Amino acid sequence: MMRTHSCGELKKKDMGKEVTLCGWVQKRRDHGGLIFIDLRDREGITQVVFNPKVSKESHRKAHELRGEYVLSVKGKVSKRPKGTENKSLPTGQIEVLASKLNILNKSQTPPFEVADSVRALEDLRLKYRYLDLRRRPMQKNIILRHRVAKDIRDFLDSKGFIEIETPILTKSTPEGARDYLVPSRVNPGRFFALPQSPQLFKQMLMVAGFDKYFQIAKCFRDEDLRADRQPEHTQIDLEASFVEQEDIYALIEEMMHYLFKATLGVKIKRPFPVITYQEAMNKFGSDKPDTRFSLELIDVTKVGKKSDFRIFKEAESIKGIRVPKGEKLSLREIKALTEIATLYGAQGLAWLKLTKEGLKSPIAKFFSEKERNNLIREMKAKEGDLLLFVADKKEIVHETLGQVRLALGKKPSFINKKEHNFLWVIDFPLVEFDEEEKRFKAMHHPFCMPQEEDLALLEKEPLKVRSKTYDLVLNGVELGTGSIRIHDSNLQKRIFQLLGIGEKEIFSKFGFFLEALEYGAPPHGGIALGLDRLVMIMAGRETIRDVIAFPKTQRATSLLTGSPSSVTEEQLKELQLKIER
Repeated sequence: MMRTHSCGELKKKDMGKEVTLCGWVQKRRDHGGLIFIDLRDREGITQVVFNPKVSKESHRKAHELRGEYVLSVKGKVSKRPKGTENKSLPTGQIEVLASKLNILNKSQTPPFEVADSVRALEDLRLKYRYLDLRRRPMQKNIILRHRVAKDIRDFLDSKGFIEIETPILTKSTPEGARDYLVPSRVNPGRFFALPQSPQLFKQMLMVAGFDKYFQIAKCFRDEDLRADRQPEHTQIDLEASFVEQEDIYALIEEMMHYLFKATLGVKIKRPFPVITYQEAMNKFGSDKPDTRFSLELIDVTKVGKKSDFRIFKEAESIKGIRVPKGEKLSLREIKALTEIATLYGAQGLAWLKLTKEGLKSPIAKFFSEKERNNLIREMKAKEGDLLLFVADKKEIVHETLGQVRLALGKKPSFINKKEHNFLWVIDFPLVEFDEEEKRFKAMHHPFCMPQEEDLALLEKEPLKVRSKTYDLVLNGVELGTGSIRIHDSNLQKRIFQLLGIGEKEIFSKFGFFLEALEYGAPPHGGIALGLDRLVMIMAGRETIRDVIAFPKTQRATSLLTGSPSSVTEEQLKELQLKIER
């Protein structure tokens, strides 16, 4: 090895040792007779001193040093002079007196400072990602990701799960998002698809008798991107035979408890609360509610419809949020919340403030004294509270107030960012109706088992059928989705037919899978958790791009490599493809 120690491990106990360090120049300071540099590697920073009395040659070379030069430095560990210690660094009590300096490589001036905090725009950081990844916060994120993945593997191994890889080049099957397609050179005109998930393969592994499977799997979806989405993502995928929902809950809760304690030293409360999909929508306007703050939705439809306020009188549903001490919110802040409401389809955001004199608002005149008192009672309002309302179709009311609630929750007075609130959301509808395509679509995917008591409604009233599906939510982020799967081929065919998939397509897309179910498929279930999202929350970041080494932009491009890119005519010819311009 070229080095004897890392730049983050030397302490007072190492004083007097002859050491060799390698790393990058973080900072250089010329104090006349002495030159100081902060030498940085993955493990930390050590101060190196170039003193002509120790080595004239090293001191002469040190004048050449600039930021991000790569060095090898040999010297003796010494105690820093009294008053110059740096308590913010683990190595802050010592320094290395350089006797030998070797410049391993020079560096151009970086396009942005390689420092803990950086002002550079994200696009610039993504273009020079290798420089961005030198920064300590980014390295901490990537190292945390490594620790999380390792601890998950150790935990699942201890529970008897076997990690099995599944194919990356597979068959295109309708599972929700668009597939990424890969043309086959040796089978012209035919295509592989990159997997949206290992769903069918992990179910066939259950048929194969591997009753406890897991995989930290790469998955690909050609969909619109946002802060917690990437075209390629990583999921913690697992499946087990002869299980019920509660078995999966217990396993995942134990894993999260183990994981947070091992990596963050944080103790997670168990068992996790469980609420139904309907309850989540009614109370929070979201199927992934953030329960670190209350601000629950309150139904005031009966009271509101009796008023003379036209929008209330004509609405299908009226719900409100009580904002404690919300009278302090300015009209500008209320306007910003109104803009959120209209963005999600509402006609507006009605508001009332409860003051000493009663309810105050431009719409207060439309309510009689009795109706005002009823509103105060239903909303459980107190003096100083702000009451916000949306009146519209039920779906719009839920989504709109759900988004308004999240915007309010970002205020420091409502949310404790140190909390980790896990939650199970269960009993999702099996299907939803797509108005554009005029057909039913699986709310999650077509392989979820319906609740047995709802099976009689499958063809008659499919929207009333609940599935044995469960989502794990953490701080308002959907960490993952799981379900008990269909293991009977006849029931699976009924689901495909309900979704408008014809016999020919069923055979073409899923024939191999249905055949597997006919060879003694055991009851089974599982879950897929987003590793990127989990690490994002554990690292306290706002976007999964900060916990992925080489992410794509929101336009699914790599600014580092310039991909996706054009290919040559020869490559297209080999694949028997032609681009129409």
